[in-house]
Amino acid sequence: MKEKPTLKFWQIWNMSFGFFGIQFGWGLQMANMSAIYEYLGARADQIPLLWLAAPLTGLIVQPIIGNLSDRTWNRLGRRRPYFLTGAILSSCALILMPNSSALWMAAGLLWILDASINISMEPFRAFVADLLPEKQRTRGFAMQSLFIGAGAVIASALPWILTNIFHWGAGTVEGSSIPLTVKWSFYFGATIFLGAVVWTIIRTPEYPPEDLEAFRAKKRQKRGLIPFIKEIFRAIIEMPVTMRRLAWVQMFTWMGLFCMWLYFTVAIARNVFGATDTDSPLYKLGQEWAGLCFALYSLVCFIFAFFLPKIVEKIGKKWTHAICLLCGATGLLSVGIIHNQYILLLSMVGVGIAWASTLAMPYAILANAIPPEKTGMYMGIFNFFIVLPEIIASLAFGWIMLHILDNNRLMAVVAGGLFMIVAALLTLRVKDEKN
Repeated sequence: MKEKPTLKFWQIWNMSFGFFGIQFGWGLQMANMSAIYEYLGARADQIPLLWLAAPLTGLIVQPIIGNLSDRTWNRLGRRRPYFLTGAILSSCALILMPNSSALWMAAGLLWILDASINISMEPFRAFVADLLPEKQRTRGFAMQSLFIGAGAVIASALPWILTNIFHWGAGTVEGSSIPLTVKWSFYFGATIFLGAVVWTIIRTPEYPPEDLEAFRAKKRQKRGLIPFIKEIFRAIIEMPVTMRRLAWVQMFTWMGLFCMWLYFTVAIARNVFGATDTDSPLYKLGQEWAGLCFALYSLVCFIFAFFLPKIVEKIGKKWTHAICLLCGATGLLSVGIIHNQYILLLSMVGVGIAWASTLAMPYAILANAIPPEKTGMYMGIFNFFIVLPEIIASLAFGWIMLHILDNNRLMAVVAGGLFMIVAALLTLRVKDEKN
């Protein structure tokens, strides 16, 4: 196989910039959807089920898109056609989302938004393995973490910035319970999402298959739904040992993260700011402060991503990831005992460190353990172990909230910290062939 050329800093920057837009969409969703649901009348125990769209669309869409992109080659390339399609659909959903007038409408739009984001996001993981030589892959995934952090910083803090710095959109539009600042944030997000992805498409060419005729012949042989499904199931059965062990790490990591995304915003509004219902002015203040907390952990992710490659050189990928996950667990556990809004920001430092590592280290380890010709498909399958725990949480956590935690949103966030401790311990079982 021909050796891939070493890319310069700005080339890696350009190929990763689309993730800035993708994370802008995710950041707006993570910081605001639970509050949007409560604005539209949802109870705490209903929120997990209303979030079911996020993991379920990932479970279905990512392996399919990964497999399709492995077998695609046209004028736009292999992965870039999917970047563009997902970005256009996501931008439309972001514009419509804050104009939801009922719970069913918001939940339906979340299905569309998540499916569309997944169409863009999954091929970006394979993009790094496609274009970078092995020695640069950690740097490539770290650059993605950098842009994910940068996009989420601005997206999460945007409602607070619009209210407190620009003094835009105080109150709500007549006939809507969703604040104007949230609406404007989603509109900005739609523009930024599409613009960032288009930048990567324009600035980063893709390599054609080494033997294009053989590639096309192989693609023709595997046409049809049944061979397509069989290929995915065969790949699952033949998963490398490294990938199987990483799967358990991902399961517990994302269970912890999902607990935070589900309940952190509404927990801060109610438990720290003291809002008794969504009509209280304190609820809006708490929601915006939670967005600022999300922005801080994303800022830490942005900064820490610069240091990840150096840390990996010193202690290796799996030890780096285990220590980072413990930092995240400490941050989430501390939320249960902190009731000062400013001290709460310190908890987010640990979460940001864990987030930076989660976005880079598992993929850097995985990229060295899977067949290059099946990179897109295996990256999609790897997403199973992100979305399966989220599906479990969506289906089961409502019952836990109602019958065990008495709808205490703060305790749900603490549970997320416990899951991260388990993930850190499981990381030590992973064998990284290159360390």
